[in-house]
Amino acid sequence: MEFQKHIIQHTRRLHEALAALNALSGTGTMTLFVTDGMRLLGSLTDGDVRRALLAGISLDAPVREAMHTPARAVTAPAAGPDNVLRYKLLREKGITIVPVIDSDDNIVDMVDLRATRTRLPLSAILMAGGKGERLRPMTLTTPKPLLRIEDKAIIDYNIEALAECGVSDITVTTRYLAEQIHEHFSRPVAGVQVKCVTEDKPLGTIGSAALVRVPADGNTLVMNSDLLTTVSFEDMYLRHIREGADITVAVIPYQVSVPFAIVTTDGPAITGIEEKPSYSYFANAGIYIFANRLLRTLPTDRRTDATDLIAETIAGGGRVVYAPVNGTWLDVGSPADFEQASQLMRHYNNLRGNGV
Repeated sequence: MEFQKHIIQHTRRLHEALAALNALSGTGTMTLFVTDGMRLLGSLTDGDVRRALLAGISLDAPVREAMHTPARAVTAPAAGPDNVLRYKLLREKGITIVPVIDSDDNIVDMVDLRATRTRLPLSAILMAGGKGERLRPMTLTTPKPLLRIEDKAIIDYNIEALAECGVSDITVTTRYLAEQIHEHFSRPVAGVQVKCVTEDKPLGTIGSAALVRVPADGNTLVMNSDLLTTVSFEDMYLRHIREGADITVAVIPYQVSVPFAIVTTDGPAITGIEEKPSYSYFANAGIYIFANRLLRTLPTDRRTDATDLIAETIAGGGRVVYAPVNGTWLDVGSPADFEQASQLMRHYNNLRGNGV
């Protein structure tokens, strides 16, 4: 963002600060950051000015006499791992503009938390190579990720959600009707120039990630492209870091109801009986965070499923944790799912249009 309009030198007068704040009126970001050159000294809002005037400070006084210290800021880089929890806490306090400072307290950037909820230090890979056979005939001429729900391609909902979290390094892996997906992403989506790579043979549910050059360090979010979900990528990342995980798997509750009385036995003896029990499990939601060093071990010459890499990591002593999906999760895999997704988004758009 252009942040110069949010900066005022500490020697300027309070009446000048009021004019600068008035220029920000209506933007929802009425905060000035007081600096010496570019070194951050404090922050100033109209409330700070009002309190200074009530305390007898003159409108001709320098703004440093009314500023609030310390100013809330994050340290560069903006997408540093230590900043993610900080962004979340600042949002909860209603703070929308956050300066990014270097080791000398100089402002080098600002983050608008209304436009970008956070800055997750993640790359992302979306799997879009499947044929979507259960959705035929719709997918005979259109790849499933490009099927439109409420006039938007399914995959674009996920691109927008990632962009909202500050993720801009996004790659889509393709195979079936790949040229349509490449054409779709020839233009930016949600301000992101999405990259595409194509499998020359089926590589499984995670194998095509081997075609993407991920950094040696850090983590990458991998997900199916045909999901409609409100999963919090931020909460998932925070759990991944907090648990020191090699892999974090998003999971959804899944309940199995048995329509019969179930008996437990010990040899020929019945030791118990339970009428029509229900069992609760966690099911794989098709959304993962992988340490990049694991993705860099994937072969390019054979099929690898996500479950294979997870099992290998567990067997090798790696740490694999789960993160429950709190919110909507829908795998758009059948005509019934597609209709449900359409109704869901229609309802959501109606609520948003009514200001709810």
